[in-house]
Amino acid sequence: MSIGVNLLFKLVQEAAKALKNKGYDIEVIEMHHRFKKDAPSGTAVKIIDILKRETGIKNVIYGREGIYEEGRPSDEIAVFALRGGDVVGEHTVIFAGMGERIELTHRAGSRDIFAKGAVEAAKWIKDKPAGLYDMMDVLGLR
Repeated sequence: MSIGVNLLFKLVQEAAKALKNKGYDIEVIEMHHRFKKDAPSGTAVKIIDILKRETGIKNVIYGREGIYEEGRPSDEIAVFALRGGDVVGEHTVIFAGMGERIELTHRAGSRDIFAKGAVEAAKWIKDKPAGLYDMMDVLGLR
């Protein structure tokens, strides 16, 4: 329900569309507290799904190890899940091109952001007709 995370989803979608087939490598890095049970996080999985849908890249790798005789393959998205300390949540999507790099990052400093997003959604939906809505509707990002 985080407003910022949902905006990140939209920004990732738009960047992936704009940069598709233009020679940008895509990497996803996420970090959470040491007690988090899943890796990658659900937010990172959604980011990966958006990237796959918008770029057509199907090959997702988790971590990186080894020797690449031909360098990094261009038809993959690499994901790195970091765990440590009390980090609430951080997600960065990197679009790395030759001579430039675009990084989209969201950092949650408090879990309060999820409640704030839920309150905004409740205010938005109170006069809406019955239906299925999501945060993209709440934020006017459709």
